[in-house]
Amino acid sequence: MHKTALGLSLLGAMAMNAQAELAEHVPGEVIVKLKSGVNKSFLNDKSNGLSLKKQVRDNLMVVNFDSALKGGIESTLAELNSMPEVEYAEPNFIYKIVKPITHKDIVSDLLKTDDQTYNTPVDAKFGQLWGLHNTGNNTPGGDRGVAGADVDALRAWGITKGDRSIKIAVIDTGIDYRHPDLADNMWVNDAELNGQPGVDDDGNGYVDDIHGYDFANNDGDPMDGHSHGTHCAGTIGASHNAIGVAGVMADVEFVGVKFLTDRGSGSTADAIESIDYATKVGVDIMSNSWGGGGRSQALHEAIERANAEGIIFTAAAGNSSTDNDSRPHYPSNYEVDNVISVAASTSADTLASFSCYGRRTVHIAAPGHKILSTTKNGGYASYSGTSMATPHVTGVIGLLLANEGRLNPLDVRNRVMQTSEPVPALRGKTINGGRINAYNLLTNTIPDRDEPNPNDWETISVNVWESNHPYGDNVNEERVFEIAGAKYMRLVVKRYDLENNYDFLVITDSNGQEVERISGAGSDYESFHVSGDSMTVSFRSDSSVNKWGFVIEEIQVQY
Repeated sequence: MHKTALGLSLLGAMAMNAQAELAEHVPGEVIVKLKSGVNKSFLNDKSNGLSLKKQVRDNLMVVNFDSALKGGIESTLAELNSMPEVEYAEPNFIYKIVKPITHKDIVSDLLKTDDQTYNTPVDAKFGQLWGLHNTGNNTPGGDRGVAGADVDALRAWGITKGDRSIKIAVIDTGIDYRHPDLADNMWVNDAELNGQPGVDDDGNGYVDDIHGYDFANNDGDPMDGHSHGTHCAGTIGASHNAIGVAGVMADVEFVGVKFLTDRGSGSTADAIESIDYATKVGVDIMSNSWGGGGRSQALHEAIERANAEGIIFTAAAGNSSTDNDSRPHYPSNYEVDNVISVAASTSADTLASFSCYGRRTVHIAAPGHKILSTTKNGGYASYSGTSMATPHVTGVIGLLLANEGRLNPLDVRNRVMQTSEPVPALRGKTINGGRINAYNLLTNTIPDRDEPNPNDWETISVNVWESNHPYGDNVNEERVFEIAGAKYMRLVVKRYDLENNYDFLVITDSNGQEVERISGAGSDYESFHVSGDSMTVSFRSDSSVNKWGFVIEEIQVQY
């Protein structure tokens, strides 16, 4: 791409502070990053209403403030951000599990017998795990599916089923590391296992972190008291052991990293510590089925540190059925090369009704509706959510790394998109309208698709087309854009402010087929593409509200 719009990562402290009114945050707390060489003692000035709660990193602090003295979070942040010692201050946002939808069925009862032996009530092709092998009629609950609308696990397993050398952090509510389907794939820190209780035997700064760490309760036991993290882990790598379910990976090493409490929520500060811990212990992938809060520069920097170590960061796109292009969801919307944002697809090969989407911000879709997996206390249940789609992507990428070794995260992200299975229902919902395919990813097979490469757009200046400001009633204007030899074209609207759902820019292809209607307000908007060397754009207004209008200066093409 020869030209890009201003990224979210460039938003400054003022924009971050504005989110404090909108996004849930820990009351009475802020995160403060000090400039290099600054002594933190001034943050412990109770006479000024400040007290240092916790040091997250060398220059990153959680600070309590007294609302009676400071007048609320907005004024506290404004004061701190004006101090020469402070690089930035922001709310300590609250993040939550991307809450799944649970489904009642008989599977949980069938998988556990009275004498506590575990059996699978399904055949060798794992019965109701449609996300791995979709027969068209094996969705829990009996929904009709589309045969083959899965991650293509069976063919991928002919190449690899994973490897214990691949270490994956499930950053979530913890993992039931005693679960019979997960215990064999848990990371074991031998120094802590064989060391003295209450002692940091391996000197990594964390006491008794045998299977990971619990940042919600500040101890070395990441046991899951919720089930969400355990469910995600089972999809990634439940053992292929004739018990219960099977994961995308038969062999993997899980690190349980708990920062979400047993009620499913946690803070920015704890999320940062979790990411830094997983980076320190050398994981290959971090799987993140959580979100909320606002944009945090401190969290963004933690993800960048993971990226610098070559660690892939998969992230759930969210379950609010909204467009992440216009309503960002974090952490999946961070513009860091290792972040892979995941939407949820159904067994019928559609975008799940609850799933967030984004033509510019969501990279891939994966099975996320009625997914059977492991839960706490050795159980099993069927959940729906982008939380369930994300571990499918994590596991598939784990297979790739098991087969080829460490790869550059951005290369992996691009390869995931390029080798994905084109799905008509996903066009315009993810960057390249595809569902992840494990076999294609492992073999680097790129399916034929009438789709442009997201990285190959070239920007061309055109004669400026600008409406009156404001525009008039009942306008009907049209422009035809033709570029000889173009294979794909799309419109770039520099700025637009149109009466939402009443006044439109309408894009049609050379056959007169409508491709997109643009309404509302925005800037630097890139339209859906049309195939061919001709594109027609019409502006139509009604006779009611007249807003500012639009200006068009560029189009983009691929040859």
